[in-house]
Amino acid sequence: MDATPWHAGELRAQALSGADHIPGGAGIRSFMPDQHREFFASLPFMVAATLDDDGAPMATLLTGRPGFVASPDPTTLAIAARSADPAGRRMEPGAPIGLLGIQPDTRRRNRANGVVEQADDHGLTVRVRQSFGNCPQYIHPRHVMADRRIAIEAEPLAGLDARARKQIAGADTFFVATASGPGVENGGVDVSHRGGPPGFVQVAGDVLTIPDYRGNRYFNTLGNLLLEPRAALLFVDFAAGELLHLQGTAEVAWDEHELPGAERTWRFAVTGGWRGPAGLYA
Repeated sequence: MDATPWHAGELRAQALSGADHIPGGAGIRSFMPDQHREFFASLPFMVAATLDDDGAPMATLLTGRPGFVASPDPTTLAIAARSADPAGRRMEPGAPIGLLGIQPDTRRRNRANGVVEQADDHGLTVRVRQSFGNCPQYIHPRHVMADRRIAIEAEPLAGLDARARKQIAGADTFFVATASGPGVENGGVDVSHRGGPPGFVQVAGDVLTIPDYRGNRYFNTLGNLLLEPRAALLFVDFAAGELLHLQGTAEVAWDEHELPGAERTWRFAVTGGWRGPAGLYA
């Protein structure tokens, strides 16, 4: 377990939330324990985040039959999948990457952040620098399988259309990609899960209002947003096998508690995105 895994934004977020009592490493390691390596190998998909040409976060799904992810050693993940969407095309050697493995039917999730070492048409090799588990709160049970239908090109979006607003309004889950920005000690790219009752994300024009529920108290996401407000949200329509990727900027209202069950609120102003196949269905 590493003694000081936190970066400056995470420490500030912990203090703002009153959670600055978190001890040292708090379960964040510089390697993957065996149970995490076995867990990743059992999955039909992983959520992956990286940066676009301007350094803004973006996210996608990597999918395949269970076993498409392998871990030849405690700091390496070999992923036999490559997304063809704009985020997937950015996952080249040297690119930072944040990975989330989530198993909706058992409500387990683990994260691994690091850097892409190798990439080709068949997949990625990732050198893991941080590995940690997350609690199962707000994960909605569903059985997910890889979808091998022919992929179509991602459809670019300048903002939210009626179809996107409808998908968000009915969603009980999304994924958020954030980054600390360059030159931050213990920083990098991260992707995490957010869940709640259907409709927990409110939509007004191109602005989303999102409740922040109690979680693991690490504040990886909000800590990144304090340093770099740009983020990406990934909504997955598991029934239709479609994903909605949004990029924009976020602002945290630390003292806003109006939404039921929320400890605070954050708002996300959409600047663009795309819609495309998820490679999954449930």
